[in-house]
Amino acid sequence: MPVPNAADPAGATPAFSPLYQQIKALITQALQAGDWKPGEVIPSETELAQRFKVSQGTVRKAIDELATENLLVRRQGKGTFVATHAEAQVQYRFLRLVPDDGSAERLERRFLDCRRLRAPAEVARALDLRSGDAVVQIRRLLSFRGRPVVLDDLWLPGALFKGLSAERLGEWRGPLYRLFESEFGVHMVRAEEKIRAVAADDTAAALLGCAPGAPLLSVERIAFTYGDRRVELRRGLYDTTNHHYRNELS
Repeated sequence: MPVPNAADPAGATPAFSPLYQQIKALITQALQAGDWKPGEVIPSETELAQRFKVSQGTVRKAIDELATENLLVRRQGKGTFVATHAEAQVQYRFLRLVPDDGSAERLERRFLDCRRLRAPAEVARALDLRSGDAVVQIRRLLSFRGRPVVLDDLWLPGALFKGLSAERLGEWRGPLYRLFESEFGVHMVRAEEKIRAVAADDTAAALLGCAPGAPLLSVERIAFTYGDRRVELRRGLYDTTNHHYRNELS
């Protein structure tokens, strides 16, 4: 049975197996190429099976994995859509800090700084850039019920985020990752984190309203877009006095 080639998503043939993994790769390539934008419906399983000249079951298995990885979203009776950070279930997928009492809280944010600069060596290494390449650095404070809880420092490749400024951030009302995908075409699809305990320095203590030396959770994250391209370095300091970091393992 002929199947499509990874070099030609519209038509030729991957020669190795498992087949559904190759169809998954081809769909991911189409997402990366922007064939279907975040929030848009993708072709039906029947249409994709015809396009790739494989069975509908093979396409379904590929889509199932992409949905599990939060690249696609199934909607009963409506079809399968490209995941977007505008959706409620996706907005906080990368934020694992929750209140100890289990209550639902609205996140409040305040941007403290946004500047373009030459990448320090360690930031360049983390983002697979050359030392001295342009990056955008953002500092923000996240609060729950008016109390500061997270101090975030973000670094983004300058070439991908031309035009991102303090003014633009201040005007934006949606999730930050939604801004990245809608205006800069950068969709965060997965992340890796390192977590350790640290003591608050004077600057963090002043911004988070805690005592110098107070225990904080340090969370360093690398976020990736399609093709495992590194597009964000984030270093956050979390005050866990009334919150905890929650993760689900499966």
